[in-house]
Amino acid sequence: MFGYNLELAFRNLKRNPGLTALMIGAVALGIAVCVMTLTMYRAMSGNPIWWKNDVLYAVTMDFWDPDEDYFDSKPGLPPQQLTYRDALAVYASDIPKRKIIMHKAVGIVSVDGQQVKPERVLTRVTTKDFFAMFDVPFQYGGTWTDAADTGPEPVVVISRSINDKLFGGANSVGRRIRWNDNEFRVIGVRDHWMPLPTFYDVNNGNLAEPEDVYIPFGWNAALEIYSAGNTNGWKPEKIDNYQDFLNSESIWIQMWVELPDTQSRDRFMAFLDNYATEQKNSGRHPRKLNNRLTQPDQWLVDNEVVGNDDKVLVGLAFAFLAVCLLNTVGLLLAKFLNGAPITGIRRALGASRKQIFMQHLVEVGVVSSIGAILGLALGALLLTGLRALYTTDPTDAGGTQALAHVDLTSVVTALALAFLATIAAGLYPAWRIGRIPPASYLKAQ
Repeated sequence: MFGYNLELAFRNLKRNPGLTALMIGAVALGIAVCVMTLTMYRAMSGNPIWWKNDVLYAVTMDFWDPDEDYFDSKPGLPPQQLTYRDALAVYASDIPKRKIIMHKAVGIVSVDGQQVKPERVLTRVTTKDFFAMFDVPFQYGGTWTDAADTGPEPVVVISRSINDKLFGGANSVGRRIRWNDNEFRVIGVRDHWMPLPTFYDVNNGNLAEPEDVYIPFGWNAALEIYSAGNTNGWKPEKIDNYQDFLNSESIWIQMWVELPDTQSRDRFMAFLDNYATEQKNSGRHPRKLNNRLTQPDQWLVDNEVVGNDDKVLVGLAFAFLAVCLLNTVGLLLAKFLNGAPITGIRRALGASRKQIFMQHLVEVGVVSSIGAILGLALGALLLTGLRALYTTDPTDAGGTQALAHVDLTSVVTALALAFLATIAAGLYPAWRIGRIPPASYLKAQ
């Protein structure tokens, strides 16, 4: 019986191609908007390192202006970054299993003796535990040692995309590149890695692509590297040279630690408090004690990675889907009533109301299925266009790469909701056509 109803459904849909196209188009458009919006929302709101959420902590200390909070919208929340000297002092602790201090920079990379155009790349100046702490995969090689951080040693990790451009994708470990006209030896090639949002540095865009070059933190002082991210200060200071900058109260260093258990967390928190108390007693920091260790999920909430505007956007997308489905209900009802004479003949020949109902419900299912497939394709097209729009900035090439693919969870959610909603929307038209007395249509015939 289902096969017969399916055959009738396709015949009826072909009988009114214009009306059929409007119904399918309404469903497809609603699904496409929902898929695109849900994919963006999940990309910006999810915790990309959830499996280590219980052991990773962002380190913050409130050494800001004693008369003014750092965040107007969230009084009492400390700044996301540390000063250079505070970061070094805290980094000296041996309590964490892993620890990193870091910041973003910009460099020009090239290879001597090759006809490769020098390229401007985003760089992360960091300590060695960055890769192990955040489970960064390697295609070739690995990270550097503690000695390379303190030396510093001229070693570098590059991304897979840069390795493809400079060395044609070959194993480049041991090869040499120039970064800002300084020679570095490649010791590792980072494989594909796209944590969204970019939780480890929320100062420089939540959808920013990970950096292409990583160099040891010790090169800050040696090469006088300034941050390419946010640098903020609260007091007037005389800064005549780079050393003055390092000694200033400017905040520009991010710090994360990995603490495997409650005991290590409590010990490290006590270490932070003791250090902050020493600084306060020296007269350096007049604010009250406000040190925090924040896990990634709470870190994203505190820094408003997903704001109310994003949630409103999701609500509007589903409201748009509801409007599309309401229009589909009207079109289905008009179409079914237009075919009521044929339905009356089927009733007169012995078809029951249940059979009539199922026939039209199958037709609704066909409309829903075709609309879902087209909506998925349109959603993927919209996401691709969105990526092209965002990547017009050369410094953020590929920054929305993860938005170019259709998120599986978003697809399943939107398709299931749309399919069920369309079927539900078709219940009334299918029921309504089955309740019409066939006698009036038989007289007309």
